[in-house]
Amino acid sequence: MLFPSLTSFWRPVPACVVVACASLVQPAFAVEPFEIRDIRIEGLQRGDPGSVFGALPFRIGDTYSDEKGTAAMRALFATGLFKDVKIEQEGRTVVIVVAERTFISKLYFTGLQEFDKDAILKALKDNGIAPGLPFDDALIDRASQEIKRQYLSRSFYGVTVKTTKTPLERNQIDLTFDVSEGGIAYIEDVRVFGAQTFSEQDLLDMLDLTTSGWLTWYTRSDRYARAKLQGDMEKIRSHYLNNGFLEFDFTSQTPVGITPDKLHTEIDLQIAEGTSYIVDAVRLEGDYLGQEADFRQRVSIRPGQPYRADDVAATVREFMELYGTFGYAFARVEPRPEIDRARGLVTVVLRAEPRQRVAVRRINIAGNTLTRDEVIRRQFRQFESAWYDGRKIKLSRDRVERLGFFTDVIITTEPVADAEDKVDLLLTVVEKPTGSLMLSAGYSNAEQLTLAASVRKDNVFGTGNYLGVDFSTGKYSRSMAVSATDPYFTDDGVSRSVEVYYRTTRPVNSVGSAYQLATPGMAVRFGIPYTETDTIFVGVGAEQMRVGTASGIPNSYFLHVAEFGRNSSGFPLTLGWAREERDNPMAPTKGSYKRINLETSLAGDMRYARLNSQFQQYLPVTRKLTLGLNAEVGAGYGLQGRSYPVFKNFYGGGLGSVRGFEQSSLGNLDVTGAFNGGTRRVNLNSELYFPLPGSGNDKTLRIFAFADAGNVWAENQSMHWGDLRASTGVGLSWISPVGPLKLSYGRPVRYEATDKIQRFQFQIGTAF
Repeated sequence: MLFPSLTSFWRPVPACVVVACASLVQPAFAVEPFEIRDIRIEGLQRGDPGSVFGALPFRIGDTYSDEKGTAAMRALFATGLFKDVKIEQEGRTVVIVVAERTFISKLYFTGLQEFDKDAILKALKDNGIAPGLPFDDALIDRASQEIKRQYLSRSFYGVTVKTTKTPLERNQIDLTFDVSEGGIAYIEDVRVFGAQTFSEQDLLDMLDLTTSGWLTWYTRSDRYARAKLQGDMEKIRSHYLNNGFLEFDFTSQTPVGITPDKLHTEIDLQIAEGTSYIVDAVRLEGDYLGQEADFRQRVSIRPGQPYRADDVAATVREFMELYGTFGYAFARVEPRPEIDRARGLVTVVLRAEPRQRVAVRRINIAGNTLTRDEVIRRQFRQFESAWYDGRKIKLSRDRVERLGFFTDVIITTEPVADAEDKVDLLLTVVEKPTGSLMLSAGYSNAEQLTLAASVRKDNVFGTGNYLGVDFSTGKYSRSMAVSATDPYFTDDGVSRSVEVYYRTTRPVNSVGSAYQLATPGMAVRFGIPYTETDTIFVGVGAEQMRVGTASGIPNSYFLHVAEFGRNSSGFPLTLGWAREERDNPMAPTKGSYKRINLETSLAGDMRYARLNSQFQQYLPVTRKLTLGLNAEVGAGYGLQGRSYPVFKNFYGGGLGSVRGFEQSSLGNLDVTGAFNGGTRRVNLNSELYFPLPGSGNDKTLRIFAFADAGNVWAENQSMHWGDLRASTGVGLSWISPVGPLKLSYGRPVRYEATDKIQRFQFQIGTAF
């Protein structure tokens, strides 16, 4: 025997300590070096012999020595596969005797109701506890604590976990976790003590955590969670720091009390406001690269005003961004307030150190399991092997976010080892479903049930392309359209959209019933970006207007047939411009959107020009209120002595126009009793969004009040503001688990006796 078994000396000691001590072990009996004729392994039950042979520092034919034996012991323990190792000699054969560590075979759970088993398995795996991994008794406590931590994050403070071990053959073990969840710890009361400048209720309104209410079953804001409380405390701190209270602090050490049954909590926040300070001056110190005037222009701190922490943080960010444009990725800007308590003044000193200028070595992308790298990389304005530019990096992040494929986009800067003048950028994304199934419906006595549906998929197969199928059906109109868009048809970012459609319509409230209007067509459009927010659109199309039997045909269509025939064609050319500056196209809170589109046909039977423009503006009225404004104006004209095609008319009323009126029912009523729309349109909308009472600061569930106005006019009618139809109403907007839902109830306030009313409308969508 070359070495005695380590088990006999250090059995109670963890294997990691044995590994650390292995280098100090000296052989009990020195052995003369000899040539190895064979190597044999004993004790393996589930492991691979190759893992042992691969760790040995010697092979058959090598000379064995005490030093190589010690190195072999150390290497085998380092694999983490064995709890005991010894080396024996039988003649010129080296025998490796191992005792394998126990491995986890399966994990079982009982009593899980709040969590899905897969969620717990993932949490345990992240902590090194999973089937196939080594087991030791310390893992039981770690696993129990992790399961409890998951439950604590959902306010289950009475949870208990009992673990059962079931040994199996081949050094394996099953673990069973019996979970007793207990009950949810609901918040019974929230109080703030020490507030003098602001009322307690004003401070409580800032918090996400609340007592139980009629909507807390949805918002879950009445469930205590430590992370939420910390966030709420920071909101109060930020509020005071933005009103000059530099020395504000929380004085309560344990603000949360839990009842013995662990089913109720009380939150008591003790605060000390301190004194409100006025900014006396702003002083710049340090190295500003000889551009101090440029930096000073970015200072948003105003002397003579109360100290605002947000202004200081905004100024620091502006300084960091400006340093970044010069390539200084790791510049340091430290704000230091110099307080004059006697006079109630504070001087803000901004100390700056640019450090090393750096270049971007590599841009790495993580988290895109579906989206191809090229779809993300083509949005970047910061390039590899170029100087670091913070402005271009921020623009790159914004462009990736505007793709709409991700719920989160984060760019981090990572230093490069042994290269102080280089950095790597890591873009991490969290993908989201990019397909949608949209449904909308309305009901009225005349139109009965109207339905519209669309199936749309952005980022098809991770290419960034768009594919959509739209379908609508009602008593008086049906349509089918298929469209596809390649946003990078060229490497320069020129997009191409192709649409094929077939629409059949019949004017609302027509007295006839035997005729049908069909409009088949197709169009190709290209989008040419010329700034980061502006795009020019050009396109060409071909379409045909087919008018069915003349029985019951409205007069406007009879005149169209008389001039162009039952089958008339046109080849529209389109030219448009759009500027997108909204912070979030789905649920904007600020920013604007503008577009102008001109469509004209100079060939075929129909010759016309159609102009449409739209402007949207979103204004954050307060922290919780958002005002949205929308205006649309359209006009159409016949060219070269020909009439304007009736099927190109504008329509008003209903969703997307003046709510409270039936879809497409506004405008000229011809002698046959049909609503034909008009050649000119004005549409004005306003919506004020605010949180649903009881939902706290949850922005996925909001009430809105709206006011709409608009109308359409025929070619031979004069436009007067007195002709506008108007409505007001309220609605509910909810980003539900199955998709966005929008309900509205409108009441016309300006209308005529011939107008058709439709008060209730809704729209729902679901993601897949």
